[in-house]
Amino acid sequence: MLSENDFPIFLGSEIEQPKAEDAFFHVVPIPYEETVSYGGGTGKGPAAILEASWQLETFDNFSSPCELGIYTRSPVNVSGAPEQVMDNIAAATREILEAGKMPVGIGGEHSVTWGVIKGYLDAGIEDFGVVQIDAHADLRDRYEGQKHSHASVMRLVVEAGIPLFQLGIRAYCEEEMGARDKYGVHYLDAHQLVPTNVQEFELPADFPSKVFFTLDVDGIDPSVFPSTGTPVPGGLGWYQTLNLFESVAKQRQIIGFDLLEFAPIEGFHAYDFAAAQLLYKLMGIVQRNRKG
Repeated sequence: MLSENDFPIFLGSEIEQPKAEDAFFHVVPIPYEETVSYGGGTGKGPAAILEASWQLETFDNFSSPCELGIYTRSPVNVSGAPEQVMDNIAAATREILEAGKMPVGIGGEHSVTWGVIKGYLDAGIEDFGVVQIDAHADLRDRYEGQKHSHASVMRLVVEAGIPLFQLGIRAYCEEEMGARDKYGVHYLDAHQLVPTNVQEFELPADFPSKVFFTLDVDGIDPSVFPSTGTPVPGGLGWYQTLNLFESVAKQRQIIGFDLLEFAPIEGFHAYDFAAAQLLYKLMGIVQRNRKG
């Protein structure tokens, strides 16, 4: 089954597109690729993930997240200046939140997360934190002259006063180290997680009770996901990634999440399937740990 503009709907081989009001998860394709600085292809990520999702089972080995309803929205309009794109993303996110549903963003480069976060703020939701899995800190003030860059998206988040916890980072500059200190960013970097295979961690006691989770696939090791523009060795494993996400879900209320920076490699459909399965498994973790 296809959405209104011929994009595949998530899990379309197994489910009918429900009415928007009947679905808890609202999948938002955001095929934006403007500030990538190494490999390209993230603009093709959403369509590849949606198409590959047709090969998924509805049962994820623990539950069937689709029982909550999955509605696939038409892609966000990503034409125009970066500020306009962020406003478009924010408007779509706000609409989902005001309907009482959960946004699930699929990108697209990591800069789009600011548009999603802006949607929460525009909807009057302010008391929440962000947890980030990534290879990069994304805390530069700007990158290559661009404030709305994939390398500066988390700087916008912390400048908005939103608490941030970073997981799996292993590529950052001195400016970003300074930003961590200035904005009180919490972190467990890859060298603290990967060699000892850490599967769970404790959020600070004063970290907000609601969390938006942003997952850049380059936070996962390139042996699992070489299909990204800026791969960095030494990343998280598959089960480690899922378990760290679940560790957050057990401690806090997940109010939304996104999966970004997936750049499909032509002829290697295994990575498309892995990205689709990862997205669905995150839905399953949310389903099984719902709070509120």
